[in-house]
Amino acid sequence: MVSDTYHHPIGILAEDIDHMGHVNNSVYLKWVQEAVIRYWEKVAPPEAVARHLWIALSHEINYRRPTFLEDLVVADVIAEKVEGARAFFTTVIKRGEVVLAEVKSTWCCLDAVSHRPARLARDIAARFLSQD
Repeated sequence: MVSDTYHHPIGILAEDIDHMGHVNNSVYLKWVQEAVIRYWEKVAPPEAVARHLWIALSHEINYRRPTFLEDLVVADVIAEKVEGARAFFTTVIKRGEVVLAEVKSTWCCLDAVSHRPARLARDIAARFLSQD
């Protein structure tokens, strides 16, 4: 199962810039977290958003090009699959058609009250995963 791409615009702040004059590598992870959560909030029904939280379990990031303060940047998020309480996402950070970074992430869905892992109902998962 692979979903449609969610396009998340990114705002670059002056404090994102490091001593080398480009966005610090650690900022990319903040962008990925923001993009994946906004994606979830966009596609899931409000009651599912209220019942579930997401935490990142792992990120594998490949930096391709530096990003600068004046760049117009978008994070393209693709939900790859769901297995139990885990979801797998690919986020591609781009300036126009130029890929700046590619991130493979594994996330865990939690019950918002107990903070324990929670499986997504099939109908909820189907909202962001299209059927092959």
